[in-house]
Amino acid sequence: MGPNYNFAIVLSLVLLFLVQVPTLTMGELVQEQPLVLKYHNGQLLKGRIAVNLIWYGTFTPIQRSIIVDFINSVSTSGAPLPSAASWWKTTDKYKTGSSALIVGKQFLHPSYSLGKNLKGKDLIALATKFNELSSITVVLTSKDVNVEGFCMSRCGTHGSVRRGSGGARTPYIWVGNAETLCPGQCAWPFHQPIYGPQSPPLVAPNGDVGVDGIIINLATLLAGTVTNPFNNGYFQGPATAPLEAVTACTGVFGSGAYPGYAGRVLVDGASGASYNAHGANGRKFLLPAMWDPQTSACKTLV
Repeated sequence: MGPNYNFAIVLSLVLLFLVQVPTLTMGELVQEQPLVLKYHNGQLLKGRIAVNLIWYGTFTPIQRSIIVDFINSVSTSGAPLPSAASWWKTTDKYKTGSSALIVGKQFLHPSYSLGKNLKGKDLIALATKFNELSSITVVLTSKDVNVEGFCMSRCGTHGSVRRGSGGARTPYIWVGNAETLCPGQCAWPFHQPIYGPQSPPLVAPNGDVGVDGIIINLATLLAGTVTNPFNNGYFQGPATAPLEAVTACTGVFGSGAYPGYAGRVLVDGASGASYNAHGANGRKFLLPAMWDPQTSACKTLV
């Protein structure tokens, strides 16, 4: 069983305020310090990577198609700029080359065989369903499923499981649908935040607060997984609670962002939905800023 990497939106917003916002001293703006994620000389995930999906609980065909379209979008050219593919391209700047994600196998699990209150060991059991090289297993739990720590300290997690006795480790991700349990924590900015500065929620680009929230958290964890899959890649701070490629930039979606304000993003003229990335099949997504190793700064699409 590999280490887990959790992220808490509220705590990260506090860190964002401390790291990203310059302070005023005696009327002068203090130069903000570069944000540096140290490379710890470990393996990164590069090349062609299959993303296997386990749908635990009830997901509609439309919900599944939105998430599949997002994964297909990050490695597919052709969508107008700014695009999900141009967002993912930043991971190429991390050492040893590029990563291309493809949708692999899918397993529907509507029977709730492990119940609706899952522990960490249950996620591990689900994650071992697909135990293949050059793959990431993604466990997605529906809005009526609670997971240990969900909404209290995390919106999702990534870690790794070992392939057989003494075998290589395979990365996995878990993300929950927060629509019912905690949209203010894990589906912000599509819902009013529970704590901190208050601003009107944005309209979700695919019309589903829970699933559009999943996209943000899944994007966060996919970037963290390929750049720090085994706790010895790129991160800042302690290995037990690392700031990674996107969690180092939490709360930033467009230029001018500050705690409680996602930044300047694009707005669909017909639906009023907010987005910053075009994707496959005409989809639009709101994707978080990612740390750029070349500039040592959080990079936004708009």
